Amino acid sequence: MDTVMTNISELELQNLRHLIGGYETTHCKMTAYAEEAQDEKIKQFFTQGAKNAMDNKQTLMKFLQ
Repeated sequence: MDTVMTNISELELQNLRHLIGGYETTHCKMTAYAEEAQDEKIKQFFTQGAKNAMDNKQTLMKFLQ
């Protein structure tokens, strides 16, 4: 088992899962908003938000490897 995993408590693991789930939800919602946006600046705003959420999710996922 990875040394990082052995140092994560059960509560920290639950918190990570909660945060990862939240970023996944944010990614999905912002992607949907971007697809519906008519204004290009708003579309870009939501597209960037979706990308940031996915980047954050992937960063947190590294702690579970």
